[in-house]
Amino acid sequence: MNDNIHGKVVVITGASSGLGEAAARHLAARGARVVLGARREERIRALAEELRREGLQAEFLATDVTRREDVARLVDTAIRTFGRIDVMLSNAGLMPNSRLERLKVEDWERMIDVNLKGVLYGIAAALPPMQRQNSGHFIHVSSVAGHKVRAGGAVYAATKHAVRALSEGLRQEVKGFNIRTTIISPGAVDTELTGSITEPDIQATMKKVYESAIPADSFARTVAFAISQPDEVDINEILFRPTSQEN
Repeated sequence: MNDNIHGKVVVITGASSGLGEAAARHLAARGARVVLGARREERIRALAEELRREGLQAEFLATDVTRREDVARLVDTAIRTFGRIDVMLSNAGLMPNSRLERLKVEDWERMIDVNLKGVLYGIAAALPPMQRQNSGHFIHVSSVAGHKVRAGGAVYAATKHAVRALSEGLRQEVKGFNIRTTIISPGAVDTELTGSITEPDIQATMKKVYESAIPADSFARTVAFAISQPDEVDINEILFRPTSQEN
């Protein structure tokens, strides 16, 4: 029985570790053709080669999502290699949290560039071919922080709230092209996200939160659930967290 994943062409940003890597492994194992993008070329090259040795279909391209031309080339690689793009999974993100009074302006700008503009560049690259083929699926990664703001995480939360607003607007605009949209908002999941925090006290606090983190495969299964639904079913938003996570 076709689970609506086998054979689909899935482009994944932030695929070198954590959520993106887990999604790539899980979807490829279910027969998807995955196209991996991340800044760390050696990591995605190794992942793609590993998947190929297992008889799975994978391509890769070094991609910095803060560069629109990089994201466009990633999508072009998918179309050139596999003939189409079925899913654009915009997963790349970072979380250098700090209190606003510390004026970590460069960290603010990095979050806006990666977490928000990276998603926009994914839409700019993937929407035209999806419109032409009259099908497609955008999956955007928000966060529990996209639903709730905490002191010390205002800018990160702002970017993740913005991803949700952007995705909802996109959903309303692409109905006529049979394009689906899904927002996935994870809680504490085992990733390298806390490694981007530059403030020692904030990092210590977040590491305590992430002591109860669940495996990245939980995210991969959530992505697969959204993709696997029949084409007439549009799973618009999923929020999940560890059972033990209070907030």
